[in-house]
Amino acid sequence: MSKKIIKVKRLPKDPGPAAWNRILTPEPEYPALSGDVQADWVVVGGGFTGLAAARRLAQLTGNDSIVVLEAGRLADGPAGRNSGFMIDLPHELNSETYAGSHDHDLQQIRLNRAAIAFAAEMAEEYEMDRKVFDPCGKVTAAGSDKGVAHIESYRKHLDELGESYELRSALDMKDWTGSDFYRTGLYTPGAVMIQPAAFIRQAARGLSDRVSIYENSPVVEMSLADDHLLTTPRGQIRAKGVILAVNGHVQSFGFFPRQLLHVFTFASMTRALTQSEVHRLGGVEDWGILPADPMGTTVRRSSNLMGSGDRIVVRNHATLNQSIEANESNMRRAAKLQDRSFANRFPMLKGVEMEHRWGGRLCLSWNSMPAFGEVEKRVWSACCQNGLGTVKGTLSGMMAAEQAVLGSSEMLTEFLDHQQPKLLPPEPFLSLGANMTMRWKEWQAGIEL
Repeated sequence: MSKKIIKVKRLPKDPGPAAWNRILTPEPEYPALSGDVQADWVVVGGGFTGLAAARRLAQLTGNDSIVVLEAGRLADGPAGRNSGFMIDLPHELNSETYAGSHDHDLQQIRLNRAAIAFAAEMAEEYEMDRKVFDPCGKVTAAGSDKGVAHIESYRKHLDELGESYELRSALDMKDWTGSDFYRTGLYTPGAVMIQPAAFIRQAARGLSDRVSIYENSPVVEMSLADDHLLTTPRGQIRAKGVILAVNGHVQSFGFFPRQLLHVFTFASMTRALTQSEVHRLGGVEDWGILPADPMGTTVRRSSNLMGSGDRIVVRNHATLNQSIEANESNMRRAAKLQDRSFANRFPMLKGVEMEHRWGGRLCLSWNSMPAFGEVEKRVWSACCQNGLGTVKGTLSGMMAAEQAVLGSSEMLTEFLDHQQPKLLPPEPFLSLGANMTMRWKEWQAGIEL
């Protein structure tokens, strides 16, 4: 194999803290890669995709040596910034009600549930607390006529799919959340709510007996040959096989040019609530709500884990940033919207400050297809999760390992039943059009935002 050198164009930059990680007790660091290391497999990226790939490789390869390289600290990147829903049902962000076509949705449900089962095995094997991995289902909720119409449309789609659900009244929602904002909710039982940073930490800890993990070790160059050579700021590693689990940053390695959309979503987390504030709020300890309108506001209440206290997370606002970096004006607008959304839902908590605000990177494609497959000889991409990183990232990591080791499997055949990501319109029309469309959809969402 002739040598090919890839210089990585940019490294990940994430605005604000990964709050789910910050509220946990600090963890000892894994070492940074230094010197020269030899391995059979290298997984680039230590999020949901990378750890799933590493675990599946370990299951399939016996005694092969496996290394995970994380550019920063584990759970400080997108893995520690998401809302923590592992969703089994259709969750198509480009649709009006999350739903896609009937056959595609049935296929996606099967694959999503396989990924959730894989994560559940990790949770059991690594003895994760119920507050870290809670198979409690999810609620999609509405506070307006338009939101109620979205719920009704989604309910009909679930009937067509043969999926079970329960409708919840305004009183049910009030008893559950403490808020009288919501007029109705639709509960489905198959989703899992996780503390995403704690899940990543404990999964890495469990894997570390079998997998070598290096933090603060971004790949800055790859030299592809019979043995691939990956260079980090302080070391080098040679390996036969490489899995790129870097989501949108696969473009920084030169793959899938003009095919990926880089979207940031934003969130705020309160300080720990006092006991009197918890009493005023009411409701149950842990819950999460997805908005009926995909451009609406996701809300989670998380109770005490490792001394983190009772907190509420509000997530809304999305921007297209093809530079893969969000800016301060994005953060300021998001903060303003989230403060308004919080006040609308929790007037009884007036005066409660937001302790953490952040942005998280999503990667989508125009046609909602993953950036997956062998992109160079013995280099596999497990990227572009289309906005559902916990589940689709886990699935993509599993499938990349199976393709790399087995070549084919029954689940891999079903997973590969997709097109390549579609080419994007040229700039500046892409960014102008996409951001205008998102602002219009936010305005249309009305009070659901």
